[in-house]
Amino acid sequence: MQESVTPTHDRLDDLHNLLLVIITLIAIFVLVLLVYVCLRFRASKNPVPSKTSHNTLLEIIWTGVPVLILVVIAIPSFKLLYFADRAVEPDMTVKVQAHQWYWSYEYPDQQIAFDSNMIADADLKEGQIRLLDVDNRLVVPVGKKVQVLVTTSDVMHSFFIPSFGVQIYGTPGRINETWFQVDKAGVYYGQCNQICGLNHSYMPIVVQAMEQAEYDAWLAEAKTKFAMDDGAAGPTLAAVVSK
Repeated sequence: MQESVTPTHDRLDDLHNLLLVIITLIAIFVLVLLVYVCLRFRASKNPVPSKTSHNTLLEIIWTGVPVLILVVIAIPSFKLLYFADRAVEPDMTVKVQAHQWYWSYEYPDQQIAFDSNMIADADLKEGQIRLLDVDNRLVVPVGKKVQVLVTTSDVMHSFFIPSFGVQIYGTPGRINETWFQVDKAGVYYGQCNQICGLNHSYMPIVVQAMEQAEYDAWLAEAKTKFAMDDGAAGPTLAAVVSK
């Protein structure tokens, strides 16, 4: 997996490592059991097979042990699901609206909104990544809890950023919620991973996490460039959902 930069991804890493240990132990046990059965009960060693059809203790074991394994997996899994579900006392809110095939971002508290489109091959500059870089990035401050409200203006899309451990579907007519807190400044890439039509593969997400002072400077400029009352970003998320 990609390097973790959020508390959610840290917990996702921990769950992944736990599952890796469990599945490895299960695979080794099954392999050893198969080898033992092949050697112990082969025809040359066991010409007269057993007629035993039931073994109460064995049936209890092979029913109870898998149940216990599932309980061990379920406890951290459900804790992670609840942790990642909703932001508790978020520091800021970002509204994300998906379109075929680009994203619109709205900062309701800061009164700015803008579209984010993938940069075409012909317009790429040195250092930009083909099929991943965009003209306007989603910018957030480091260490702040960001509530993300996601919807779509047409078909289903998916807001997916691997290094954040975040994936949430945009569903027509409703708002879904997730959150993230980026603990390391940098640029992070994601994509819509819901097959949303012809140009599905041309719908990247770029999030830039800045230290607070740098973010404040970006925000001051963005309030002039992306003011919501200029109509540049099209209909707001709330307007789309109300339809």
